[in-house]
Amino acid sequence: MSAMVLAAGAGRRMRSSRPKPLHRLCGRPMVRYVLDALEALSLDRVVLVVGHDGDRVAEELKDTKPVTDVVEQRSPRGTGDAVLAGLAAFADDDLDAGRESDDVLIVPADVPLITAETLSAFVASHRVSGAAATIMTGRSSDPGARMRAIRGGRDDSVVRVVDHRDLVGDDHTIDEVVSGVWLFRRTLLAPALRRVSPDNAAGELHLAGAIEVLVATGHSVATHETAAIDEVSGINDRIELAVAEAELRRRTNAAWLARGVTMLDPDRTYVDATVELAPDVTLFPGTILQGTTTIGEGSEIGPDTRLVDCRIGSGSRVEKTMAEAAVVGADCHVGPFAVLGPGTDIASATDTGPFYTSERGGS
Repeated sequence: MSAMVLAAGAGRRMRSSRPKPLHRLCGRPMVRYVLDALEALSLDRVVLVVGHDGDRVAEELKDTKPVTDVVEQRSPRGTGDAVLAGLAAFADDDLDAGRESDDVLIVPADVPLITAETLSAFVASHRVSGAAATIMTGRSSDPGARMRAIRGGRDDSVVRVVDHRDLVGDDHTIDEVVSGVWLFRRTLLAPALRRVSPDNAAGELHLAGAIEVLVATGHSVATHETAAIDEVSGINDRIELAVAEAELRRRTNAAWLARGVTMLDPDRTYVDATVELAPDVTLFPGTILQGTTTIGEGSEIGPDTRLVDCRIGSGSRVEKTMAEAAVVGADCHVGPFAVLGPGTDIASATDTGPFYTSERGGS
């Protein structure tokens, strides 16, 4: 089993110079959450397909587990073309005997809510079915712009996948949506894609077309219906980015609560995924912890405090304070209304008093 992460999209609806896979959620690029979920699987290879500003994406993710290969899609010619580009990374594998049954899991880079549990269930379903391809689907009362699974034949299996813009007649009533997460027998995938016809003037090849080709050539296509369809909803604009941010913050806060951190109002507490908290830390409403901030055991932070890349010692109290790249020792009282500039180092057992302001690098 190998995986391919499609990170070549330009993300025009984000209206940003930043490549879409690198937009931050809880302090980390959204694609990192997809890679985290894949890392929990037993994968031989993880290929990252980049395109628009691919150098920036590759630089951000260099030496990031579990990526083994980075491949560039030179022109934005659709998901099918991106997959063909990614398959070039498997050229050496194809020289090995006995690799005909290898599978490749294809996941878009813009589904940061996906979990290892959801992917594991999908892989298990594919392995049991023995199908040439398996599609992750789900039911939605508001399918919107998602692709639909079209079923037919004697066994009512999927015969093709259709974009919402190409639905006709009763197809508009279909509530089974296609997530964009796929599993293919790798040796069948490239030949199938080469038989897909470009569907517009731009010459784009779409991965969904491979399903119809496989069915037409007598191969079986299975589906795995997940109840967690919202996990695999792609992020296309800032509104969807904000929705994903809220869910990831909820998960982050829940994990810290389970590990012995107190939050008086989790809905008003913002903790990046890169932050480290010790047991018995108390976070008051309006606390924002970002970057590489670490908080020592028994400390109280907030209310209305923002700490970026700071280190706070155990037993300290930091209230109504703004600080960046600062160090606060143990058993300190900082604030209220303090401002700590980069390089500030507050010695242990210090009480700064209200309205304390440090110069850059001061103490």
